[in-house]
Amino acid sequence: MKHLVTLVGLIAFLMIVLPGPLYKFNIVELGTAFAGFRLGVYVGGAALALLLVQVLFMRKTVSLASAVITVIFAAVAIAMPLNMMNTAKSVPPIHDISTDLINPPEFVAVVPLRADAPNPVAYAGEETAAQQRKAYPELKPLEYNQTQLELVAATTKAIENLGWELVNSDVNNGIVEATDTTTWFGFKDDVVVRINDKGSKRVVDIRSKSRIGKSDLGKNAQRINALIDELNAVVVQ
Repeated sequence: MKHLVTLVGLIAFLMIVLPGPLYKFNIVELGTAFAGFRLGVYVGGAALALLLVQVLFMRKTVSLASAVITVIFAAVAIAMPLNMMNTAKSVPPIHDISTDLINPPEFVAVVPLRADAPNPVAYAGEETAAQQRKAYPELKPLEYNQTQLELVAATTKAIENLGWELVNSDVNNGIVEATDTTTWFGFKDDVVVRINDKGSKRVVDIRSKSRIGKSDLGKNAQRINALIDELNAVVVQ
């Protein structure tokens, strides 16, 4: 019984942590990965239920080490999906975020890379903009005193520091594009930075969009904030 309980806990754990890499390396489809992910929650619950039965009715077969391992495996299997669900409930179900909601920066070099992406390259529209205004009111256009050339260089450096893949750095048009690949599932999200003159200052706008999925769980807003922080750090240097 001891080994069975631990095995069920291990299976639950693997059903949670493996779907991401299996999808990332094209071993399973996304639907299959998510199905296994959801099922892992129930298997984790089953592991805890079996452990409780073991403690109540077969106490002599329980060892502290196996019980702790089972609890850890089951807790991870249950907590990770629940945390994602809670995150999904706390953010709007959108995946296209921009500091400029009237005239969002347009992707250029990224366009052919998204040819087969479920989410089209065009901006998601006013409904998405309205949800963003409510959820992420802090995301606004940025103003700098540096020249366009300096800001393109600084943006390129910031993107490299963040470990994203640089797709395009167009000094003449003030456009920088990049792709960020998420660690777990390997989802690819694209970023475009636009730099325009505004009198004696330069206005920088950033847009981040997922290639797949209705909700980004807040990832695109986090990505824009991360780029803003890194860009400010580079500019100050």
